[in-house]
Amino acid sequence: MLPVSPRPPLDPLTTGAIGLAVVAVSSSAPLIAYAAAPALAVALWRNLLAVVVLSPFSLTRRRGEFRALAAPTGRREGLFCVLSGIALAAHFATWMPSVRLTSVAMATALVATQPVWQGLIARVQGRRLPPMVWTGIAVAVGGAVVATGADVGVSGRAVAGDLLAVTGGVFAAVYTAFGERARASISTTTYTTICYGICAVILLVICLLGGVRVVGFDGRTWLAILALVAGAQLLGHSMFNYALHKVSATTVSVLILLEVPGAALLAWLWLDQVPRPYALVGMVLLLVGVAVVVLGGARAARRATPPTPLPADAAPLES
Repeated sequence: MLPVSPRPPLDPLTTGAIGLAVVAVSSSAPLIAYAAAPALAVALWRNLLAVVVLSPFSLTRRRGEFRALAAPTGRREGLFCVLSGIALAAHFATWMPSVRLTSVAMATALVATQPVWQGLIARVQGRRLPPMVWTGIAVAVGGAVVATGADVGVSGRAVAGDLLAVTGGVFAAVYTAFGERARASISTTTYTTICYGICAVILLVICLLGGVRVVGFDGRTWLAILALVAGAQLLGHSMFNYALHKVSATTVSVLILLEVPGAALLAWLWLDQVPRPYALVGMVLLLVGVAVVVLGGARAARRATPPTPLPADAAPLES
């Protein structure tokens, strides 16, 4: 049996970081619904302010990477950053308005189908999907149909919000696919600065062309936007990244699904939104399906990874 590098034991700090990250990302949809501003304007400020926070560090500590991206040999990675930013803008432009049209719980659950679309993108790219992943996709799609069907009898507005949330999940998968290619050779800080910057520029153009108001909001709205930047945009994902040194990426991917019940709980406490029974059944099926997709994909990746040979002077461990 080949040796596997053991992870350090889970400590209270890492456990607290994971809990904080779940709360931070869970607050995203309720804050969007709470803010008294157009959803596109909230998306614009969410990305623009994140760039303001990241730029001083990335432009001073990562100058070499920016110069490399401007060179002919780095244009491919730069293109992936730009395409990722375009996909992220499309994600925000579809998912964030969906929170205003349907319930917070439904919008969060439907956008959480991202791993399903990620798996289908991998299939289009020529990678085989194991039966477990296809099973998860079928369960997730079935759950989405049940959950969305519960909104048909409510209003066409809610159904439109459901469709926008699913579309947001698709664009999130496209964004991640391009980001994976870009981050193969550049740091996360450089990548996110460029990606968020491109996203902010596109959203600004959309807001200006569409006559969307981007200033003149009340104090509570600006507080909600700042909370989005500090929470979901920076703090939440940063804490998940911090936890990766002691928790596997698969575990983190499943833990992120806790955003769905977390957002539903916050929407109930803040906005008095109580999910309908049939919608709850569909959301549970959807989350189970997505978890199966994540776990099945991780198992297939472990099987496909070639084992690391033992050093000549190392003795094999007993199985």
